[in-house]
Amino acid sequence: MTALPKLTDATLELDGRVATLTFNRDDVRNALTSTDLVSDIVNTLQWANSCMDASVLIITGAGSAFSAGGNIKTMGERSKAPPHELQRAYRTGIQRLPRALQKLEVPSIAAVNGAAIGAGNDLACMCDMRIASTNAS
Repeated sequence: MTALPKLTDATLELDGRVATLTFNRDDVRNALTSTDLVSDIVNTLQWANSCMDASVLIITGAGSAFSAGGNIKTMGERSKAPPHELQRAYRTGIQRLPRALQKLEVPSIAAVNGAAIGAGNDLACMCDMRIASTNAS
């Protein structure tokens, strides 16, 4: 078995052939920006492509939200950066997600347990399948 990647703001479990990535930043409603979740997701997708033991990847969020997308509290400060720095931040940050998901070689399922807002909704829509709880929005 390929060793699980080291993650900062999420956990990854492999149960049988089902890998489950769970976001663990409920303090910011699993925001993708101003956390390490983008890197955790990209690292997990790369791991899934190299792990012959995983046949599917489920992505979900712990706590009250699947993902709030961008962290609104930090967006104001980030928007004050010069345009070229802002562009670089997007390219090396959240814009890595669609590229990595496009390269994913196993099916992906978004298990939406709460709010999926902005880029969080985009992430759910980029997965091959979405399953929503009655608390999803």
